[in-house]
Amino acid sequence: MRPRTIFFGSPEFAVPSLERVATDTELVAVVTQPDRPAGRGRELVAPAVKLAARRLAPGVPVLQPEKIRTGDFEAALRALDAALFVVVAYGRILPQAILDLPALGPFNVHASLLPRGRGAAPIQWSIINGDEKTGISIMRMEAGLDTGPVVARAETAISEDDTAETLGARLAVLGADLLGAALPAIVGGQAKLEPQDDARATLAPILRKEDGRVSFTASARAVSARARGVDPWPGAMALLVAGAEDAEVGRAAQAERPIVKLFRPRVMAPGSVGASAVSAAPGTIVAIDEEAGVVVACGEGAVAFAELQLPGRKRLSARAAAAGRAISVGMRLE
Repeated sequence: MRPRTIFFGSPEFAVPSLERVATDTELVAVVTQPDRPAGRGRELVAPAVKLAARRLAPGVPVLQPEKIRTGDFEAALRALDAALFVVVAYGRILPQAILDLPALGPFNVHASLLPRGRGAAPIQWSIINGDEKTGISIMRMEAGLDTGPVVARAETAISEDDTAETLGARLAVLGADLLGAALPAIVGGQAKLEPQDDARATLAPILRKEDGRVSFTASARAVSARARGVDPWPGAMALLVAGAEDAEVGRAAQAERPIVKLFRPRVMAPGSVGASAVSAAPGTIVAIDEEAGVVVACGEGAVAFAELQLPGRKRLSARAAAAGRAISVGMRLE
């Protein structure tokens, strides 16, 4: 049996699951976010799911409602007579009236090991919080925020160099594979619904721009986790404040206090380059190493950033930034 299915999703993360649904079910419609202006030219850009739907199923309608809590939208979904809804990072909370439509139920591919990581940004917060592992949960949706019973889980380890982008790409494939494995039981009505333990729940709210601010009073491991969790958006950032060692550069930097974006962090081993970080104030640049990058003292230990970006400039290696005197030992990031 190939159930009539409506797929809800928007970003690139959802595309592998859409491919699975298009192969394993009868895809009758795709619902995604409206095209939005992006880039310096503010030209309209279609969601990744819309582009994928045009490629995978050219004749299938793609719905892009500005509002979903309307009678017209509900009627349009009802008319499609779908038995199954699959939702993957759609970006909006579906009302109960819509969740009640499919006979087989609405199922969500969520990028965490529920009940941990309920919310819009589970991938980012799993890294920021220093989790050793995360995964995918296939959940039967209900009105609460990711509170529905789980029918399948799959785990993956979080490596010390994972960013939200690299981990998200891995979880997207894992989610599609798990969805494919779970679909026969869902379609056959044999899926076992495991209630979540609300007492163990944690939240993963949508990221804000200010979540990219780095506090170097934290440990090096926490600083690294923060920087990787907000890469690529909003990006780790700190104010560059001049030190006393370079008066000429110092006056300019002190006046402008530019915001620096920081990439590719690495926790420095004790006794490695930047050993003076032990006595330096948190945020002080204690070394610029050709291999490790800009080494910054933290509340505990030191972290090196291999790349950085100053306002209005391209992303540079630490070596290139130092050669251009944009940054030097003794400056502070705060």
